[in-house]
Amino acid sequence: MTKRTSPLTLFQYNAFRSLWSASLVANLGSLVEGVGAAWLMTSIATSHELVALVQASTTLPVMIFSLAAGALADNSDRRHIMLAAQLLMLCASAGLAFLAYAGAVTPWMLLSLTFLIGCGWALHDPSWHASMGDIVPREQLQSAVALNSMSYNLMRSIGPAIGGLIVATTGAAFAFLFNVFCYFALIVALWRWKTKPAPKLLPREPFSSAMTAGFRYVLLSPNLLKVMCRSLVFGLTAVVILALLPLVAKDQVGGTATAYGIMLGFFGFGAICGALLIGQVREVLSNEWVVRCAFLVLAGSCFLLAWSEYVWLSCLVLMPAGVAWVQALSLFNVTVQLSTPRWVVGRVLSLYQTAAFGGMAAGSWLWGELADAQGVSDTLLIASLALVCGGLIGNVLRQPNFETLNLDPTNNFHEPALQLDLRPQSGPISVTVDYYIDQDDVPEFLTVMALRRRVRLRDGARQWALLRDLEESQIWTESYHVPTWVEYVRHNHRQTHADAEIVARLEALHRGQFPPKTRHKIERQTVSAQDDLPLKPHFGRT
Repeated sequence: MTKRTSPLTLFQYNAFRSLWSASLVANLGSLVEGVGAAWLMTSIATSHELVALVQASTTLPVMIFSLAAGALADNSDRRHIMLAAQLLMLCASAGLAFLAYAGAVTPWMLLSLTFLIGCGWALHDPSWHASMGDIVPREQLQSAVALNSMSYNLMRSIGPAIGGLIVATTGAAFAFLFNVFCYFALIVALWRWKTKPAPKLLPREPFSSAMTAGFRYVLLSPNLLKVMCRSLVFGLTAVVILALLPLVAKDQVGGTATAYGIMLGFFGFGAICGALLIGQVREVLSNEWVVRCAFLVLAGSCFLLAWSEYVWLSCLVLMPAGVAWVQALSLFNVTVQLSTPRWVVGRVLSLYQTAAFGGMAAGSWLWGELADAQGVSDTLLIASLALVCGGLIGNVLRQPNFETLNLDPTNNFHEPALQLDLRPQSGPISVTVDYYIDQDDVPEFLTVMALRRRVRLRDGARQWALLRDLEESQIWTESYHVPTWVEYVRHNHRQTHADAEIVARLEALHRGQFPPKTRHKIERQTVSAQDDLPLKPHFGRT
């Protein structure tokens, strides 16, 4: 468990304070625009599905492009990426404001432009979340995530109400124009933020290889897989409230855009309370029970919202839903960051967002379709049952507690002296490590070597194998391949202090006179291309 500190202590860091304040303004504009887009769709569309797809259009790009954005975040200047993303969204919002003012917006045009804005967020978010580890110490990441959630939800408590007022008095076009000007706060803050470039010891990882490395790291990390699965289910089920809330406001309680904004504001106010209570809740409940309670509270909120016919009652129901929403999502985010080393954190965060926002996009479409067929009230009742089932999934996919492993790089690798003049792209490289293990230590050796295998493969090794000598049974050889010499060096630079503990356990089991011997070999063909052809059958005389 990470040490509990007050989130407000993070404001002592100038960069965090400046960026957090600017994100407040950017979040306000985004929420005002969201209200405008959702309410405009209720005016120009005749299908409940199209209204729900407004929510899906902003979350679907995260599912599609997030991994690529994560690879960029780990291999490029994150500040430049965020600036490009903000400029992309500014242009899309400006286009949306112009078309809305001209009265030329169609449902599919609205979805296309909100999808483009979602692409900007998909590009921005992995770099934004990964940058937290560059701005604040690792032990304060939980507080940074909580404050970022608070930033968004602080604006969610007032932004939708402001958006509803703007839409009701001046129309959706002005809501879009309002958002255009809000982008400038974060653009200016990012422009003024001067990052210290990290020394580049290795060439930039190829883009396709970088994405593969991120995907491989998650697949070989059981705890991360559990977080991804739970966040997918959470997004799929919990999004029903946000996806159908415009219809609840319009059809169930007979409200206007202002009522919709107020209801969203109460949801956001609940989320602020949830962010402030994160420390206290996690002192009482384990991570698994935080997630289970979030599912159950949202299930109860959906059940009560299905029967509510009054704005005031719906607002009261939405407050605990906001608490549960931020508690679960911030917990998923912190768990991912504390379980991931810095070299791959952007890609892993992007995959987490792909799972969570992919679930939200699919859920928005699913609940919209169901609302068309069954009505809003019945759909909310069905969703409450689905949320209860989502909480029970914890019996199989239990949410892990925060990792206490030291995932900082060891930075103690030195390239061996080579007698061959290798180029960085020379390869393939075969690596073997010899161990002398007593028979009594073999069970423990195999247990530790299983951990070693996972780390090797997770960090880029291929064709890993463990061999035992048939003539000298105490000799064991770990063998693996890497495509090139530079990838071998990169593989070793990824070693963390937690990985070094596994190496230390293996060395303690080694009984040789000298430390385990590592050998590096380059594969070479020993026959010509002509000689490598299949031999023709030859039948000689007997």
